[in-house]
Amino acid sequence: MSDADSIDRDKPHQSLPPNVKLLGVTSLLNDIASEMIYPLLPNLLRSMLVGSAMQLGLVVGVIEGAADATASLLKLFAGHWSDRVGRRKTWIVSGYWFATLTRPLLGLVTGPWQVLACRVGDRFGKGIRTSARDALIAESTGPALRGWAFGFHRGMDHLGAAIGPLVAMLFLWLWPDQLRTMFLLTIVPGLAVIALLIFGLKESGPRVVQPPSEHFVLSLAPFNGNFRVYLLSLAVFTLGNSSDLFLLAQAGALGASNAMLALLWFAFHVVKSAGNMLAGRAVPKLGTRPMIFAGWIVYAAVYIGFAMANQLWHVWALFMVYAVFYALTEPSEKTLVAQLTAGVGKGLAYGWYNFAIGIMTLPASLLFGLLYDRYGAVAAFGTGAGLAMLAAVLLMLVKVSPASDED
Repeated sequence: MSDADSIDRDKPHQSLPPNVKLLGVTSLLNDIASEMIYPLLPNLLRSMLVGSAMQLGLVVGVIEGAADATASLLKLFAGHWSDRVGRRKTWIVSGYWFATLTRPLLGLVTGPWQVLACRVGDRFGKGIRTSARDALIAESTGPALRGWAFGFHRGMDHLGAAIGPLVAMLFLWLWPDQLRTMFLLTIVPGLAVIALLIFGLKESGPRVVQPPSEHFVLSLAPFNGNFRVYLLSLAVFTLGNSSDLFLLAQAGALGASNAMLALLWFAFHVVKSAGNMLAGRAVPKLGTRPMIFAGWIVYAAVYIGFAMANQLWHVWALFMVYAVFYALTEPSEKTLVAQLTAGVGKGLAYGWYNFAIGIMTLPASLLFGLLYDRYGAVAAFGTGAGLAMLAAVLLMLVKVSPASDED
């Protein structure tokens, strides 16, 4: 069986649908707001832990693990309910609303538990919107365009994630003592996102609508064995894929200042954005599974590199290669979901995809944090690399039919 996507009956070089473009722009704006804050969180937490018995690795692990686990559970339920009611827009708008209102509250925090509350609130919104948004992208495009559509969306997302740290760096250069004010101002791009979605997003594409009498059951019964093995491989990989805050913490430990961290995060996301745009177009030619496999091998190599890094320039080089991992895997992973679940509600399919990833983030971050604090960087990053290799072996068992993506 071939891993290449089936050829769409539509013209292969047609432009992306309006929904895909609009969701790309909203992701760009949302990530400008998010990434003005995210790379600065390790140093913010480090300042809060001065004189405390708590260790940074464990605190970061608890905060990011709890936040992402919250999102993962909601992605599964919200994806199912968007299938059941036959509407995606309501879930997407509501999710962005929640994040827009809770994220700026980081400007008011005074302790780690408050950071935890804000991060969980932000991820709550992500959990509500993500599966419905991915399903709407899949429904708005034909099979030959899906890799490009998801690559474009992730590319715009990463472009926003590149602009955010740059805005933060310039803001802190002009007003170095106004970090909390900057956090509060992230509500501005958030409100722009809401306006665009309310007035521009349209329901689109045929979908499987579940009857009102059908209740949600935590079951993989509607899906075939290939999809289940794929979810298992994703779960194993994610167990070794800890929060990127640990990578930023490693950079900070090697002497990176707040301004340097913002610049590093900017460059990282520029490469991720360009890479997703290019890799998304290559999905029909190269195939989904080979691209994911290659990405996971790159990830393992990068984590081994982080285990050995002892100079700041090492971190810079590794972050740029790390961006290649994202470019190879993000558009192909989501395209493979659509390939393996033809004829099944896309909201539920992407709910399970996001659930398999998200449910492992808490143990992944806790595992990494404990290993990092007790045994050092080599043990923590080495474990992540080993789990990525195991996941790549499992991925080889997934079979993709040339016609599996016909809707």
